[in-house]
Amino acid sequence: MAGWGWARAVRGLLLDVSGVLYDSGADGGVPIAGSAEAVRRIKASGLKLQLCTNETQATRENFVRKLRAMGFDVSVAEVTAPAPAACRLLKERGLRPHLLVHDDLIPEFAEIDKTNPNCVVLGDAAENFTYANLNKAFQLLIEMEKPVLISLGKGRYYKETDGLKLDVGAYMKALEYACDIQAEVVGKPAKRFFESALAELGVPPEQAIMIGDDIVSDVGGAQQCGMRALQVRTGKYRQQPSLV
Repeated sequence: MAGWGWARAVRGLLLDVSGVLYDSGADGGVPIAGSAEAVRRIKASGLKLQLCTNETQATRENFVRKLRAMGFDVSVAEVTAPAPAACRLLKERGLRPHLLVHDDLIPEFAEIDKTNPNCVVLGDAAENFTYANLNKAFQLLIEMEKPVLISLGKGRYYKETDGLKLDVGAYMKALEYACDIQAEVVGKPAKRFFESALAELGVPPEQAIMIGDDIVSDVGGAQQCGMRALQVRTGKYRQQPSLV
């Protein structure tokens, strides 16, 4: 196929995880049929591989441990995730966060000063997204002279084994609206996040492909960074464009 001639120049792949390699769930999730074998074949082909995920319900170490238990041959170094990127940003700017994140993600912020917060960091907090917790984040932001809201992604929803779930983007938008501010997104689809993933992959954007199930965060974000991108028909994929 002449239209696929560009594929010969590809040296590396960025893969989304949830909805591409496995469907998450309360029981830890289940791998998507053929995905572990696909990862093995990609590595055997000589292509470079980096997992580019907005996972914020676990540390990278625990996330990789779960993936390996499902049969995926991956390491922590092969995972680009929002929490480490957020920690670098917090240190660079001297920010002290109030964390509204999943309990299992908190260890990623162990070395960050959290006294007297001057910003709010929002992740996929799952059951921690209560009215009380969201209102606390709102109260802190609204009292700041220059409120800073950092969101570890902006997805609308994702798929678990028992159905679709609201993602961090829905709660981010609520705080943006209430405080009349715009959040800084650390994670997909932010250009800086994709640039970090490419740097870890060691491949320029024109020689890499992003593969994901989210047309906005995965495909759109990668294209804005100068990459080609493919959307899989698993995970949150829907035929109706208005629901993506």
